[in-house]
Amino acid sequence: MPALLWPGDDRAGEHLSDSATVRAMVQVETAWLATLVEVGIAPRGAAIDLGRTLGAIDAEALAVASEAGGNPVIPLVTLMRGRLADTHPKAAQWVHRGLTSQDVLDTALVLGLRDATDAVLAKIDIQIEALVALADRHRSDLMAGRTLTQHAVPVTFGLTAAYWLHGVLEARADLRDARNRLPIQIGSAAGTLAAPTELLRLTGGHGDAIALARNAATRLGLPWSPPWHTVRAPLTRLADALTRASDAWGHIAADVLVRARPEIAELAEPTGPGRGSSSTMPHKANPVLSVLIRRAALTAPNLAAQLHLAAATTVDERPDGAWHTEWTPLAELARHTVTAADQTAELLTGLHVDTGRMARTVQASASALLAEQHSLSRLVDEPPETDFDPNHYLGSIDALIDDMLERARTHAGGQR
Repeated sequence: MPALLWPGDDRAGEHLSDSATVRAMVQVETAWLATLVEVGIAPRGAAIDLGRTLGAIDAEALAVASEAGGNPVIPLVTLMRGRLADTHPKAAQWVHRGLTSQDVLDTALVLGLRDATDAVLAKIDIQIEALVALADRHRSDLMAGRTLTQHAVPVTFGLTAAYWLHGVLEARADLRDARNRLPIQIGSAAGTLAAPTELLRLTGGHGDAIALARNAATRLGLPWSPPWHTVRAPLTRLADALTRASDAWGHIAADVLVRARPEIAELAEPTGPGRGSSSTMPHKANPVLSVLIRRAALTAPNLAAQLHLAAATTVDERPDGAWHTEWTPLAELARHTVTAADQTAELLTGLHVDTGRMARTVQASASALLAEQHSLSRLVDEPPETDFDPNHYLGSIDALIDDMLERARTHAGGQR
C-alpha cells in the first residue's frame, strides 16, 4: 500500500514492502533447504519450492506474531513447519536447520535491496541519457553563473547540465559497487557456522559449512562473505550510496527550484494533469517534482545515519536492539530512493529550458559578469574588452563538457 504521507511512494512498487520481504525470506529458506539436500544432510524428498508450496502468507498476521520473538523469522519458521507437516514432512523437519533468524532476515533484506538498487540504476540510465542530451544541446547557450546566490561570471546551461551529470555518474559508480558487494549472511547462532558443521558430522554430508554457505549464495545470485552479524559494512555502504544518489538529485532539484522562480524563469518542469496545482490559488504551477526530489535528499542522510549508529553499537556476536533498528530505515531509504530516481528521470526528460530568458539576463548583466576578466586584464596593463561579450570569457567550458560526456558514454555499458 502506498504511503499516504510520502506522495509518490507508489513509484516504488513492492520494493522492500512487508509482503516482498516475506517472499524474500521464503526464497532464502528455499535456497538453504536445497543446499542441505544437495550435500546429503537432508533427504531428497525435502527439496521443494517453499514459495509455491506454502501458498499465501499474511504479512500483517506475521507482523503481529513477530513481537513474541522480536523478529518475523521466528513466526515464519513456525508457520512453514506447520503448513508442511502433513504434506511434506521431510521438508518440515529440515527447513531452517543450521540457520539463525538474523541469517534469514539479513539475506532477505539484501535480496530486496539488490532489486531496489537495480530499479534505481535503471532510472539513472534514463537520467544520464537526458543529461547528456541537455549538456550537448545547450553547451553554447549562455547564462549567468551564480556563486553565493549572486551573479559571478558567464557560463552556459550545457555546463550546468554537465555538472549535474557528473554528480549522477559518481552516484551510479558507487551504487554499482555497493550493489555488487551485497553478500549472503550465513553464520548460524554466533557467526561460527557451528550448526551446519554439526549437521554435516551427524549426517555424513559432504563438504564443509563454508561450502554450504557458498552453495546457498550461488543459488541466490549473491557473493559469499564471512558472517557479518556485527560487521554491518554491506548495509552502511549501500545506504551511503543511496544517499549519494539522493544528494546528486537534490542538487538538480535545488537548481530547478531556484531557476523556476517567476522572477528568474529560466527552467520549468514538465507539465501533466493536475501537476503543481494549488488547493486555493488557480494561477500556480508549483515545481512539485523538484519539491519531492528535494524532500528525499533532505531525508536520506538521517536514515543512513541510523544505520551507522546501529553499526557502531553492535555488541557481542549478535546485537541486542541495534540490529532491529536497521530494518525500517533500510526499507524507507530504499523505497524513497526508487521514488526519487523515477521522479528525477521524469524531471530531466521533460525539463523546459528557456534559453531566451537566460540570454536576456546575461545581456542585462554583461558588465558585471565580466568584472573578473577586466580585473585580470589590469594586472598586465592590457586594455579591457569594450564590447562586453561574455562569449570571450567561458574558459574551458567546451572541454569540460566533452570530458563528462565522454565519461558517460564510456561507462554506459558498465556491468551492474
